[in-house]
Amino acid sequence: MQDETTAPSHDTPPTADTPPIADGPETAPGGFAGLGLRTELLKSLASLGYEEPTPIQRKAIPRLLEGRDLLGQAATGTGKTAAFALPALQKIDPEARVEPTILVIVPTRELAVQVSEAMFKYGRELRVRVVPVFGGQPIQRQLRSLDRGAHVVVATPGRAIDHIKRGSLKLDAVRTVVLDEADEMLDMGFTEDIEAILENTPADRQTVLFSATMPSRITAIARRYQNDPVRIQIGAAETSEADAKVRQSVYMVSRHHKASALGRILDIESPQAALVFCRTRVEVDSLTETMNARGYRAEALHGGMDQRQRDRVMGRLRDGSAELLVATDVAARGLDVDTLTHVVNYDVPAAPESYVHRIGRVGRAGRTGVAITLAEPRERRLLRNIERLTRQKITIEKIPSVADLRARQIDQTVEAVREALTAEDLDDYNPVLHALAGDDNLRNVALAAIKLLHESGRGEIDETEIPDAMEKDRADRKKRDRGDRKPHGRGQDRKRTSGPRGRNSGRGGGPDRRERSSSGRSGTGYLYVSLGRKGGVRPADLVGAVANESGLSGREIGPIRILDYYSVVGVPEDQVERVIGAMRNTTVKGRQARVRRYEE
Repeated sequence: MQDETTAPSHDTPPTADTPPIADGPETAPGGFAGLGLRTELLKSLASLGYEEPTPIQRKAIPRLLEGRDLLGQAATGTGKTAAFALPALQKIDPEARVEPTILVIVPTRELAVQVSEAMFKYGRELRVRVVPVFGGQPIQRQLRSLDRGAHVVVATPGRAIDHIKRGSLKLDAVRTVVLDEADEMLDMGFTEDIEAILENTPADRQTVLFSATMPSRITAIARRYQNDPVRIQIGAAETSEADAKVRQSVYMVSRHHKASALGRILDIESPQAALVFCRTRVEVDSLTETMNARGYRAEALHGGMDQRQRDRVMGRLRDGSAELLVATDVAARGLDVDTLTHVVNYDVPAAPESYVHRIGRVGRAGRTGVAITLAEPRERRLLRNIERLTRQKITIEKIPSVADLRARQIDQTVEAVREALTAEDLDDYNPVLHALAGDDNLRNVALAAIKLLHESGRGEIDETEIPDAMEKDRADRKKRDRGDRKPHGRGQDRKRTSGPRGRNSGRGGGPDRRERSSSGRSGTGYLYVSLGRKGGVRPADLVGAVANESGLSGREIGPIRILDYYSVVGVPEDQVERVIGAMRNTTVKGRQARVRRYEE
């Protein structure tokens, strides 16, 4: 594997299989015309307002035009869609038979739609036909689209497998395969599906793999399915430049005060549109109701909604009729909304890579953005993990006080009045002024009008001060330090850590760790799920269901064992009861699933 970048990877240390990153050539400046793209593509880019390629485009496009396989590491929002789409479209012959020559695999239906729209726009002058295929949409409609012919198919892994089995997606003529956001797909349990798709494509295909992070599982896929790929990673200088466009901050707050703290912070920030990430759909629904009660136009988005509901919610966010989208990680993957200015982590994500994906929703295409995280003191270790991954310090801010909020609202009123003073239709309101002039002096009339404007905001101010969780935590620790400590008996802690943790590691009905994970975690508990192989359940279905309902990341789920009539799923022991509660009304493969603790 040949590497081409300007900074060492911070995810995977160099090994014999992952050679150290070396400096590579840069394409000379000169816009997209200097990259060797055909005239039709340049014309489309010009009509879209594209002027200069981003760093990942400048590095990747020339190599892909050479026909090289590519392993690219770039965060969301760096322009990687154009980086793989333009070279792939370059090879299309508009006069040839219309059949799939480009296959793009993405983790979610939202991303499938976005990539499809982008490739259609780029290939407009070439009369390129693009068909997205994903779950949640009637398959008959997709069958008709594929039957009419397509140059490009953008698919989620599960639906791609369905079409391959039906014979409706023929891959014999595919020349380029792209795996976009590959780390997300692996986290969601799609490894087997991805491998099956690649096995069904021609051996001489060009394979392009893009990922925001580069864990060892990604390099393993690259070693197996790519041919001497060139590796491109955005360098340290370029990464810091992109990060500078997103202001990142953390507020320490106890769980009891989180909703109030979120409202107070958003009142101060006044986002044009914000995306709030929650762990579970129950939390999404609850927080959405709370924020609507505070006067925000909030919408929920989670896996319990059908495609029509999801489309309606996204339409409201895009047209400005909603200003706050509260969503689970799984539901929000792949979202690209131009109006988003703020991303909020209602909880600190357990996987640092999830943080990278989340904040990538803002600061895109040169725009600035804000990333806010609400953390409890016990989550400081997770914050340190994020800082190590991003190599950037996250500022800890104090929760705004009631006085801060009052001052901010005065500033907003001043800004609103100043803007109104520039309006061209002020004379239309002269009759109102003349009608009031006899009642009082003009100064008092102006003050009364300003008062009405000021009070027409979000209602009354919550006068409750929100305590700083860090200060409370420090005070509690000092109190404990001053108190008498009871002596612990010898071996007491050792006894506490033993017990059922190793119960399933030997013989019996416990999960076979070879099913999904080569080694289980210490402190793993197991769930019984009432659907199995006879119901068509696959590991990816179980991972997706657990992740969507509980907010756990894909790497926290497993091992998995699927039997004929039920399945056993491993999750962190301290999360078992919470996951069971979150999955009370879950469906898997369209069927109701009963979930309880697994006992041998």
